[in-house]
Amino acid sequence: MPAALLPVQQLLRPALPTIEGNIDYRRLREQLLRIDQLLFQSGLEAQFIADTFKRWEAGSKFKNISAKAQRKVQVHARRALRCNIARTLIMEDFRGFAVRLADSPLFQHFCGVAEVDRVRVPAKSTLQRYSQWGEEAALRRLVEQLTQQAHLHPQKLRLRAPLDLEACFLDTTCLSAHIHYPVDWVLLRDATRTLMKAITLIRAQGLRHRMEEPAVFIRRMNILAMEMTHIWNKKGSKKEKDESKKRRKKVLRKMDKLVGCVARHAKRYRSLLDEQWDQTEWTRGEANHVLRRLDQVFAQLPTARHQARERILRGQLVPSKEKILSLYEPDAQVIVRHKAGAEVEFGNTLLLGESSQGVIIHWELFQKIAPNDARLVSPSIKRIEQRLQIRIRAVGADRGFDSESNQQWLRAQKIYNAICPRSPKLLKKRKGSWKFSRLQRRRSQCEGRIGIVKNNFLGRPLRSKGFAHRQFALSWAVLTHNLWVIARLPYRKIKRPKSRTSQQVLAA
Repeated sequence: MPAALLPVQQLLRPALPTIEGNIDYRRLREQLLRIDQLLFQSGLEAQFIADTFKRWEAGSKFKNISAKAQRKVQVHARRALRCNIARTLIMEDFRGFAVRLADSPLFQHFCGVAEVDRVRVPAKSTLQRYSQWGEEAALRRLVEQLTQQAHLHPQKLRLRAPLDLEACFLDTTCLSAHIHYPVDWVLLRDATRTLMKAITLIRAQGLRHRMEEPAVFIRRMNILAMEMTHIWNKKGSKKEKDESKKRRKKVLRKMDKLVGCVARHAKRYRSLLDEQWDQTEWTRGEANHVLRRLDQVFAQLPTARHQARERILRGQLVPSKEKILSLYEPDAQVIVRHKAGAEVEFGNTLLLGESSQGVIIHWELFQKIAPNDARLVSPSIKRIEQRLQIRIRAVGADRGFDSESNQQWLRAQKIYNAICPRSPKLLKKRKGSWKFSRLQRRRSQCEGRIGIVKNNFLGRPLRSKGFAHRQFALSWAVLTHNLWVIARLPYRKIKRPKSRTSQQVLAA
């Protein structure tokens, strides 16, 4: 088997149609064509294909891999890269992008699926598999490679000027998890729905145990949930509030009793499926998928019931570290930032570092509770300099990142400190510096950059489930965002020689 990648002949793509009178389409077309150039000129596409083939080769059962199989992997890797970038750029779901790809010659041209005689478009399930293509660490290396190329070799990317990486601007935000507002008794409703839907699947395979229909339990829990909602929203005198509290306790006891009954039925069905799965039409892997769904709820249900009893029946507070926010997103954290319109958020802390031109050069999503902002400055700067092989000359951030230790460390590293100081007296003094004022004015744009990444590249809400998938989607968003930013920078156009007239040809 050859060590290098096999040369794959690209499809003969038809020319794009000429569209007039639509400036938005022309801008999108120019951006995609420019991104197409960047993927080829920077070597990102070749690196992504090489990483894919290396990982596929390591996991292959065959020692001798045919050239046909290798070419197939390379073609799908190239399409996965381009489909993910295009879908993230226009913020489409899998079904919507499959339709858009089948209908748009522009996206067919960019994704490499257009041929002269036919167009073979991937289905929504294939696009979903493409979204999980690769590894998060490999995507980070692609972003670093693109940034280094734009900084060290701008002529290779046909940029007029190198990318400015002397200044770094840091800010944190909350990447909200796609969950409902965490209410204790709603967790009991979620557990009932998940367990009963799993039982419905098992009963459909012919494995049955004596019990009422699963839909009956879901209906009963929904009635209790609606009753609890109406009680919770009532306002009035102290006597009416006390009466409302008693009714809430009464309803919760009914919900707790019902979810206990549901859990007992689900445990019996779990044992039934585990022992007699060979009597169903499922494979062992499919049966294990349903078993894992049940086990996920079984593991958290006792804590969720205890949490509801403590808060509603006994009126005791539960520490945030011990609190369950969602049965399906165990890594979601309570983040109190006192923002306007979001006093408390539920998700994970996201740290972003951008350059002066808006390129994201550092990002980190924290699975657990994130440290204080001031503790993130020195590790972030060290990581940026190590990965990009550059020297940061100035750092800008808001006052949450300021501390005495950071001031001393930046002074020792000879990095200009443009972090907004906490002391009003010191802030007034530092405003007299033109450099500090200019960097702080640029630092204020970090809020806009965060909004662009979250709203235009990740989506609100981010629909990826699980911390690992959210982290992977974030890396795809950063890669697409940086390509989008660099594609909008001034670049040198190739001057094509003018065709000679017939008289000039005869004269020559």
